[in-house]
Amino acid sequence: MIRLLIIGPPGSGKGTQAEQLARHFGIPAVSTGEIFRSNVSEETELGNQAASYLDGGDFVPDHLTNALVRDRLVDSDLQEGFLLDGYPRTAPQVQELDTMLASQGFALDAVIELHAPDAVLEQRMRRRAADQGRSDDTVDVFRRRLDLYHRETHEVVSVYAGRGILVSVDGSGEPGDITGAAITAVEKFLRGRLSGH
Repeated sequence: MIRLLIIGPPGSGKGTQAEQLARHFGIPAVSTGEIFRSNVSEETELGNQAASYLDGGDFVPDHLTNALVRDRLVDSDLQEGFLLDGYPRTAPQVQELDTMLASQGFALDAVIELHAPDAVLEQRMRRRAADQGRSDDTVDVFRRRLDLYHRETHEVVSVYAGRGILVSVDGSGEPGDITGAAITAVEKFLRGRLSGH
């Protein structure tokens, strides 16, 4: 089985694409965003700590996020593969994920990067906020999250590009077209790795 990571700016459709790709490859999708939101709505201890960061458009601090992901990655349903969505977001989290996976004898097979112009991302955010009524989707919060993404997460992309496992996909089209392009790109990449190219 395969272990994938999907990464991209807010509004890039990571959640939608993660579900479709996970279904195609027959692996569970693991979204830190969904875990955060469910913890916030259930007012768990972690959720209460995370809420102030999420409402302000900040990323949840590494120590909280790492603990959450570490607990999830040892679950039995992920031993045969997974698709991570929303983690790692910083260079220190990359190192933490490496350690978590290495302790189980695993490593990532590929990292899918969705990219789209900021104007497209903001347009999507406005539509999603109207459709879903999400409290964390205001223009100011979105722009802050986008700025944080560009400043912090771009380093993550660089790390995986340097390792030669980054698969870049244009995320500005229709969801179905993006899914098709992502599947094609990942399968081509994995075939290339298997054949040694």
